[in-house]
Amino acid sequence: MKTGALLVSISALALVACSVPKQESAALGSEVGASNQDLAPVRRILVQDQAEYKEAVKNAQPGDMIVLANGEWNDFDAVFKGVGTAEAPIWLSAETEGNVFLTGQSSLRLGGEHLIVSGLVFRNGYTPRNEVISFRVDSKLLANNSRVSHTVIDDFNNPDRSQRDIWVVMYGKNNEFDHNHLAGKLNSGPTMAIRLNTEESQENSHFVHHNYFGPRPVLGSNGGETFRIGTSHYSLTNSNSRVEHNYFDRCSGEVEIISNKSGGNTFRNNTFFESRGTLTLRHGNGNLIENNLFDGNGTPYTGGVRVINAQQTIKNNYFKDLTGKRFSGGLVVMNGVPNSPINRYHQVNGAMIEGNVFENIAAMELGEGSDNERSAVPINSSFKNNTIISDDGVSPITLHDDMSGIEFSGNKSNQAPPEAISSGFEVEPNLKQKIDASEYGVPREATGVSWYPKVGTGSPFDTGKDIAVSPDENAISNAIKTAEAGDRLVLAPGSYNEAKIIELDFPITIVAEQNGSVDLSFERKNMFVLSGKAGLKLSGVNVSGARAPDNVGNSFITTTSVAGGSNHTLIIQNSTFSDFVVNRSFAIVNASKGTLFQDIKIINSDFSDVSGSVVKLDAETDDFGMYNVESLEIENSHFSNIAGPAVIVYRGGRDESTFGPLVSFKGSTFTNVGTAGGPSALLHGAQVLTFEGNKIEQSQPFKFVITTGKPKPFLEGNSLNGDETASVLNIEDLRK
Repeated sequence: MKTGALLVSISALALVACSVPKQESAALGSEVGASNQDLAPVRRILVQDQAEYKEAVKNAQPGDMIVLANGEWNDFDAVFKGVGTAEAPIWLSAETEGNVFLTGQSSLRLGGEHLIVSGLVFRNGYTPRNEVISFRVDSKLLANNSRVSHTVIDDFNNPDRSQRDIWVVMYGKNNEFDHNHLAGKLNSGPTMAIRLNTEESQENSHFVHHNYFGPRPVLGSNGGETFRIGTSHYSLTNSNSRVEHNYFDRCSGEVEIISNKSGGNTFRNNTFFESRGTLTLRHGNGNLIENNLFDGNGTPYTGGVRVINAQQTIKNNYFKDLTGKRFSGGLVVMNGVPNSPINRYHQVNGAMIEGNVFENIAAMELGEGSDNERSAVPINSSFKNNTIISDDGVSPITLHDDMSGIEFSGNKSNQAPPEAISSGFEVEPNLKQKIDASEYGVPREATGVSWYPKVGTGSPFDTGKDIAVSPDENAISNAIKTAEAGDRLVLAPGSYNEAKIIELDFPITIVAEQNGSVDLSFERKNMFVLSGKAGLKLSGVNVSGARAPDNVGNSFITTTSVAGGSNHTLIIQNSTFSDFVVNRSFAIVNASKGTLFQDIKIINSDFSDVSGSVVKLDAETDDFGMYNVESLEIENSHFSNIAGPAVIVYRGGRDESTFGPLVSFKGSTFTNVGTAGGPSALLHGAQVLTFEGNKIEQSQPFKFVITTGKPKPFLEGNSLNGDETASVLNIEDLRK
């Protein structure tokens, strides 16, 4: 053995814990697959660097534990292969759980038999491969009967969010993934997947349990699933995987939280908390969804289960406080495509939906997707002994087609269902269901690892300290150099000028000590460039673009993907913006390709004399379904003398996997907007639109281009050139 390796006999290891502490494993019991709790390594080999690691792997024997020394292992493309036995596996472990960090361009590949990995942390980097942790070394050497446990992958993202990778991929057979922590995936590709692309990985009987799937922010395109089993090409093959006792915390990458694309899988005792979208039985037959908790907690677009294909069973689940509709409803039973190709929608046949409780569910969509293509209604199915409680006075059930192929019987509801299915319900107006939520799902604290913090909640702003700033040249950029995430820069009254671009990569608030007492100007093409985890809250300032250079396409705030980017939040309130006319196409807010604003909120602010658009979010013109903003809200604000549309939002393509963009205009005025000949606002491909109490004067109406979905704009109390009966919205439909 190379110098620095430490050999320890089994007699000296009586008190050494393996991948899972023995007392914890014993408590979990055989039900959760704690199959290794009574095993101990024969020898422990401590390695200090990558060369020693490779030598240890080369010489590893059954019963060996290769231990990575505490510290940072940078650019570590680790290959862990060997042949252990059920009685004497080969371990790869951290010297101390949570103190071994794989950083930079690092990954881990397992290949062989009876391997166990535990205690590692992947952060501050991204994989150089397609996968961070792979249960195979290459297409020929797969892992079988192996386990990854007590390992963390946190914010380990490719800087280019369009670059696709998957954090964990299971191949082979009889593998286990448990008590791990995966949070913060931003770029394209599922967080975790099980592959069935070869016979050696089919009917695999993998076991995925007690993992913490932390927040997955909105991706802004297809490819943001948290978990996927199979692909459409192999979807008529069984995986026979078990997914149990996992906690899905705010997993909101796209409309499919879990995308099931294979057969014979079991989803049992999982909790979905404030996760937008659904557990979607997209392809594959004969799956079971049982004893799960779907708790939306009133969060927008949270859903339950979407049913497609044959012989699906959804029983004894608790669905509560879910607000999603259409593809994100509490329960969605889809129409299929007659003689469907393998990648479209197979008819629902033989579904059993039984013994579930639906409490305060916004929508239960039956026959969803019904159109000229999806005309195959559900058949040979049953909806029995379910309880539906709705506090808003109406039934959440909507029938989009003929549902005679579903037998309704023994159900209870406090609201009358649609007449066509009423014989299957007993209506009890005072129906109350006393439910012990602990009987469903799994507690958050029972998942993941105890030594790594789970992701908190709350605003990214106003969590730090106040920093007083006085008027001076570059005073704001100088103050930001000493600031930390969540701090507030409180500006004293006076004039501020910035001669440098402020590159911001953390959330910060900039607020005038007194509203309207701060005058702000800047001398570069942009004042703020947002990247990384940047967020900006701007309040109470007067901003002028008069000192900006004579360039086409300046903007006060822009984004960049050069250093990677989280989803940004921007709040502008109680502020004024004027004299942005030094050259053409000057914008207040602009987004670059490959970047996404999670939220933009503009409240009580005025914008005048702008040569471009105030908000310009149209960089994703490839029509792949990507876009630059998830939610845009404009309230009680004023726009005047704007050359372009005041707002441009663009989301091209016909993909149905996303919720946004979501656009709302309330109580705002648009005067002399679109003077270059355009509409007051151009909204291309938005999915949710609200126009309430707005006034358009000396300007053209808003323009809405429909590209996909079934958006229904809400309009109330608006006026066009003083006429409250005139439409403020022109619609162009490209779906035909």
